[in-house]
Amino acid sequence: MPNVPFRPDRGASTVHLPPGPWRSALDALCAHFPAISRAQWLDRIARGRVLDGDGVAIDAQVPYRAGMRLHYYREVADEAEIPFVETVLHADEHLVVADKPHFLPVTPAGGFVEQTLLRRLIRRLDNPQLVPLHRIDRATAGLVLFSANPASRAAYQALFRERRIDKCYEAFAPALPAGVFPLYRRTRIVQGEPFFRMAEVEGEPNSETRIEVIERGDTDWRYALHPMTGRKHQLRVHMAALGAPIRNDAFYPELTEAAADDHRRPLKLLARELAFVDPLSGEPRRFRSKLTLDDGA
Repeated sequence: MPNVPFRPDRGASTVHLPPGPWRSALDALCAHFPAISRAQWLDRIARGRVLDGDGVAIDAQVPYRAGMRLHYYREVADEAEIPFVETVLHADEHLVVADKPHFLPVTPAGGFVEQTLLRRLIRRLDNPQLVPLHRIDRATAGLVLFSANPASRAAYQALFRERRIDKCYEAFAPALPAGVFPLYRRTRIVQGEPFFRMAEVEGEPNSETRIEVIERGDTDWRYALHPMTGRKHQLRVHMAALGAPIRNDAFYPELTEAAADDHRRPLKLLARELAFVDPLSGEPRRFRSKLTLDDGA
């Protein structure tokens, strides 16, 4: 049986095989995941990339059993390499703080598995216990906090759940000369069309952003955006609704034609600062991104 080059907790996915007529676990996997060919499953098994519930690599003849638990790594053929590097700003027993570049996803999704901030940090820090405490869009750059220790994870997760963390973003967007600042945007945001976009609708507000001006340019201004809630794409939706869509936004106010990433035109949105009282020590903590938003394209 092949050596296993990873542990089940290193980002592996888990499946419980459903009831069915299959003779082998391989047959069940092929039926359960029709988008993955039998040849691909055989290749993964040969490389020790499919494990049983105890973390032992299986072979192609392992008998099927209803409810059988298997661990496997998601793989993407010809996964595109993202040519930007993250920076670890802080790492201790409980927390890791990283500066995420534009275009890099935080966690595996769609066509990205290994080219994600989580997978990169797990390898770099040799810590399979890393879990992101929040998310920022793939298109957004800046700070992301990770829990490094399961024993203290709930305490840090509560900071976000109970809104005891201050978040500040920077953005370049068109001027709003008629605005009175600080400007507050409170609206109801729901899933839009297509499914990956969000939209404002009438109804009880479930989102709030405080908007301030940092710098006034001739056409675009540099804004400080303070999300009081954490709805998906909230800052992008709010700025677009105000008539000042964030520069290079391909989703708002209108969806542009899907195309490959244009690394020359990143979304001008940066998760600049995070501040909170540490739930373990009681001490105030503040982290600031070292990335910058230039005023170019």
